[in-house]
Parts: sequence; C-alpha cells; structure tokens
Amino acid sequence: MPSVLFVCTGNLHRSPIAEAIFRKMIIDKGLSDTWLVSSAGTWAENGLPPTVEVTLVLGELGIRLENHQSRRITREIFDKNDLILVMSKNHKEALSAEFPEGAGKVFLLSEMVGKHVDIEDPIGGTLDDFRKTVVEIKDYLSNGFDAILQRATM
Repeated sequence: MPSVLFVCTGNLHRSPIAEAIFRKMIIDKGLSDTWLVSSAGTWAENGLPPTVEVTLVLGELGIRLENHQSRRITREIFDKNDLILVMSKNHKEALSAEFPEGAGKVFLLSEMVGKHVDIEDPIGGTLDDFRKTVVEIKDYLSNGFDAILQRATM
C-alpha cells in the first residue's frame, strides 16, 4: 500500500492541512482503501489537537480533521512511508540529516510542481493567513497530484 507522510514543524498547521486535503483528494478519486496518508512534525509535541484556525479553515472547505493529534517523527514513522513531503527546506535538511539513508524519499511539497519554495507557517497569523496557507497547499497538491502518486509508488 503506497504511503505519503506530510511533515512540518509542530504538526499543528501545515502538515495536518496537507494530510486532510490529500486524504480528501484520495477519497474523491476512489483510492482511499489503497493509500496510507499521515502527518508528523520535526519538533512536535505528541498528543496536541489541531488549532482552532486549522479546524475552521478546513471546515470552510467541508473537510473535517477528525482524531488528529500531533506527533513527532520517529524512525518507525519515517521508515514506514514511501514518500515524505515537507513544507520547508529546513524540514528537508533536518530529515536528511537524521535519516540519511532515506533522504531520497524526502521532498518539498512544492517540488511536486517543479518549484523549490517553502510554505510559510501561518502560526500567530490571522484567519486569512491560514486561508492563504490552505489555498497554497491545496494548489500544490492539486497540481502535483500525479507526481505524488508516481513518486510514492516508485
């Protein structure tokens, strides 16, 4: 079963947003029984719920983020995923340093559309900042959907 892991810093904003949106995309394509989609953080505190802002902006898209609890990436989580999509270059560097043998499966989410840009963390921002982050992530996932499927099944 192909698997994709989305990673940000605290696993409270960007990576849960990407996880929820990608999961909905997989469901909409009828692939939900054949894919494992999850998220984690490089510096996450385990067990925290998503923030109110994330819940609200995803709710505006009709997406519910149920049962999400933040978790820090571990060797076990890293190893069991085929593709790891990170939100910024520092996440890619951190994972490549911690798990050098698996560096080839770690990519910026933006790389799925041929870019090399960070997705800024909306932490401390307004609800509109969170909406902009959702739009950015959704665009990368939509435009990079085929590339994500291909990379995760290599």
